Amino acid sequence: MELNQFTDYSLRTLIFVALRDGEMSSIKQIATAYAISENHLVKVVHKLGKLGFLQTVRGRNGGVRLAREPENIGVGEVVRSVESFGMAECIPPRDGVCCFAGVCALQAGLQKATQAFMAELDKLTIADLVGNRAQLKRRLKK
Repeated sequence: MELNQFTDYSLRTLIFVALRDGEMSSIKQIATAYAISENHLVKVVHKLGKLGFLQTVRGRNGGVRLAREPENIGVGEVVRSVESFGMAECIPPRDGVCCFAGVCALQAGLQKATQAFMAELDKLTIADLVGNRAQLKRRLKK
């Protein structure tokens, strides 16, 4: 299984912002730190703001910061909010046409695998992801 780029950028954005301890972060700062497109990041930040993970402030002294404490933002919650898990044609949300849909063991197996994957992510919070703050901050300054 591979998370899509939007999910990857979402998690990286939340990690970056969590490391700033409530200070405002700009999209430019985040994009520069990860060497990713500001245009893509604008969409990510907008979505995370709408979902209530980020607080966005416009203006000269604006930027983004976490909307909740990092220990109150579950990784599983974030991933479910921004990721689509239609791994095969027969798995929601795709629900495509397959002559085996509903009788194939693959469908049930993929659904169980996805549930197990998400159960592991549900054990993590953004606070867990930034537990090694000093190492993470050193990497971002390179």
